[in-house]
Amino acid sequence: MFELLNTIDAFVWGPAMIALLLGSHLFFTFKTGFIQRKLPQAIKLSLSSDPEGKGDISHFGALATALAATIGTGSIVGVATAILAGGPGAVFWMWITGVFGIATKYAEVYAAVKYRVRDHNGAMLGGAMYIWERAFRRNAEGKRDPSPGGHTPWWAKLGAVAFAAFAAIAAIGTGSAVQASAMSGIITSNVDVPAWVVGVIIVVLVSVVIFGGVQSISKVCERLVPIMAVAYAGGCLVILAFNWALIGDALGLILECAFTSKAAFGGAVGSGIMMALQFGCARGLFSNESGLGSAPIVASAASTRNPAQQALVAMTGTFWSTVVICALTGIVLVSTMLANPDIASSIMANPTVYSGAMLASEAFAKIPYIGTPILVLGMVAFSYTTILGWSYYGNRCITYLFGRYAIRPYQVIYVAVAFLGAIGVGDIVWTISDIGNALMAIPNIIVVLLLSGMIARETRHYVYDGNLDEVDDTPIPQLEGK
Repeated sequence: MFELLNTIDAFVWGPAMIALLLGSHLFFTFKTGFIQRKLPQAIKLSLSSDPEGKGDISHFGALATALAATIGTGSIVGVATAILAGGPGAVFWMWITGVFGIATKYAEVYAAVKYRVRDHNGAMLGGAMYIWERAFRRNAEGKRDPSPGGHTPWWAKLGAVAFAAFAAIAAIGTGSAVQASAMSGIITSNVDVPAWVVGVIIVVLVSVVIFGGVQSISKVCERLVPIMAVAYAGGCLVILAFNWALIGDALGLILECAFTSKAAFGGAVGSGIMMALQFGCARGLFSNESGLGSAPIVASAASTRNPAQQALVAMTGTFWSTVVICALTGIVLVSTMLANPDIASSIMANPTVYSGAMLASEAFAKIPYIGTPILVLGMVAFSYTTILGWSYYGNRCITYLFGRYAIRPYQVIYVAVAFLGAIGVGDIVWTISDIGNALMAIPNIIVVLLLSGMIARETRHYVYDGNLDEVDDTPIPQLEGK
């Protein structure tokens, strides 16, 4: 069974998936008129609040919750794994996916906010499932009409159900078990405490937040995410100050290995251009989640005047998570490995699924006094907030599939799986999570590509024609049925 899952994982995250996501990044960059140039305006907008907007949480609250789910183990261990598997050049390709992934994040959030709905309490719901549900709905005359009472074609309904199902599965794996396992592993390896104690603490800390709903989650993330991100980035800069003499060599090696076949770190790590491209893109896409469809779920709850406002805010998440955090981690690891080539040699002598975590631990430990604390605190904080963010994603997907009465049972399962992850999760959970992530990306990317013309047309109106403050008065319908 495990070999079969590994085969499926290798297939779904193979060249076809990378081509789909990276190709979409390039396509939306062109289609939106290189929306990345609006990044300064988007960052300024993310720090503002608007009482005239319609939604449940602030611009920044939605961004912080999305960042909480994005800046996780992939920002540290994922970068290390990419370097070991694809060489230092993987850091460059990871960075490239972040730069161009900004446009995809904008496009998918735009569509999600445009087609969001309200639940029975008036709270906002959104995501790829509701885009499929409403964007292709037909009225009695056979014309496209997203308003209630129409008919959704079977193929659109299938796309909605597929996304929601795969996302709910990925949330339990990626967001709960894997992150709890990472927290437990880093704590028990540095502090003499049983794994089950760590598991109980995780369950308590997670439960008191997620059972309070999106407002509770966003409030915690608003406070914790900026602190942890700034602290981790600051720690990385301090480490780079220790390695300042090797920063130029590290950047040169990253660029050289991105375009040539070259062995690195005493020959312990070496790969061709395609390996650097494949692993750099795959880990970059995993770290920023652009195209996966996860961030639009919480972005749909944001208080915003029009879809373009929140789409601009949301795209800054890809910038912070990959263009900044992952790039810093990559330069720290490569420069430290240049100073200590024995690190890579000892790890690659007996590679395992945990080699990336071992590399990160060994590299940060080489920096006296501050290296290990930065890694431990960063991993714990990132993993905890990822659990919170993904709990909301799973919550919204279960609501779509089974109705509001399924929320509480799902939350109980979610925290129970976190405990199981903390006391010892096998490789199989990581593999299932990887597969779930890839499968949820497919229906999300397809529906956003189908709506790319509308997104480009309305982006010109709101962003480039100076109408970003215009209020979209289109009624937001009440959720039908369950």
